[in-house]
Amino acid sequence: MVTTTVHTLDTAPEASKPLLEKSIKAFGRLPSLHGVMAESPGLLEGYQQLHRLAIEGTAFSPEERTVVWMTVNVANTCHYCVPAHTGIAKMEKIDDAIVNALRDATPLPAKLEALRTFTLALRESHGRPGADAIAAFEAAGYGERAILDTILIYAQKVMSNFTNAVFETPTDAAFAPFAWEPRAIAAE
Repeated sequence: MVTTTVHTLDTAPEASKPLLEKSIKAFGRLPSLHGVMAESPGLLEGYQQLHRLAIEGTAFSPEERTVVWMTVNVANTCHYCVPAHTGIAKMEKIDDAIVNALRDATPLPAKLEALRTFTLALRESHGRPGADAIAAFEAAGYGERAILDTILIYAQKVMSNFTNAVFETPTDAAFAPFAWEPRAIAAE
C-alpha cells in the first residue's frame, strides 16, 4: 500500500479544486475516492468524464450498467467500489436480488448473466474474449454497441479499482452499511 492524502477542497492541488467542487455538487459530499484521485488532476478529470459517459453515454439500462460495474468491482476485489456501487444501486432502485447475486457471484437472470459472463471474459482475456464469448453475448440480445459500452465502463472501473487497491481508499460513511468482504469468491 502507498500512503496518500485524502484531499479536501483546502488541501487539493489547485487544478483539482474545481473538479472536487463538481464532485461535491454531484454527490452532496466529497467521496474519498475523489479525494485520493485529486493528487492527480488528470486522473480525477478522466474518471469524472468516464463516470458521466458510463451513465449518459451508453445504451445500457441502470440495471445493466450496475451489472458491468459490480462484475468488475467484485472480480477486482475492490473494497471501496463494491459497497459504493451497492449504495448507488439501492438509490437507483435496482432489485436487491440482482445486487446480492452480483456481490456473491451467484447466478443472475439469463440476459444479465450473459452480460456478466461477457464482462468477465473481457477481463480474463485482457480484451480478447474470443468468438465463442462474443457469439454467446450476441445470442443473449447484445450487439456491437454493448461490447463497446462494456469496454467504456470497464475502463472507468480500472481507474477506481486500481486507485483503491494501491491507496486503500477509506470507505465513505454513506456506504459503510454495504461493506463487503471478498471471501472465497476469487478462489472459487
